[in-house]
Amino acid sequence: MKYLIIGLGNIGEEYANTRHNIGFIILEALAKDAGIFFRSGRYASVTEFKYKGRTLILIKPSTFMNLSGKAVKYWMQKENVPIEQTLVIVDDIALPLGVLKLKGQGSDGGHNGLIHIIETLQTVDFPRLRIGIDENFAKGYQVEYVLGRWTKEEEKTLIQRIPIVLEIIKSFVTIGIERTMNLYNNK
Repeated sequence: MKYLIIGLGNIGEEYANTRHNIGFIILEALAKDAGIFFRSGRYASVTEFKYKGRTLILIKPSTFMNLSGKAVKYWMQKENVPIEQTLVIVDDIALPLGVLKLKGQGSDGGHNGLIHIIETLQTVDFPRLRIGIDENFAKGYQVEYVLGRWTKEEEKTLIQRIPIVLEIIKSFVTIGIERTMNLYNNK
């Protein structure tokens, strides 16, 4: 059984360790935990590993955030992974810093990566793990905020949450979205 785990972010050194790149940060932590490395693939950096009889294919789109759907659709088709076994990891300014929310569907919430994925797949019905980055920015400065680097305090909170995010991903692929949501949402 295959699962496609997509971490949203932007490629390039100038975007490394920014709030908008939380998806990349999580997949890099998962790859490190599994002892694997990313390689360049079509529309994404990709790697895979086995966990409890499942194959997890990790992708970090190289299309930039606004065109994430291109990478998601390509890898879903290439690996023949159904939409319910596809998990998108994304930052969310509507959630307080470090809050984790797994959902089976939902709107784009104004997130450009989700907007493009929804447009490309023609559905809002796909699992996503939203990671709160807070909305601690002045009116009109959202872009600067999400593309900004973590403060030391934010980084400390984030580092503490990464192991829980990895648990959620592993739970999602082993016991499914409903049971995983019951275990981890609102905790």
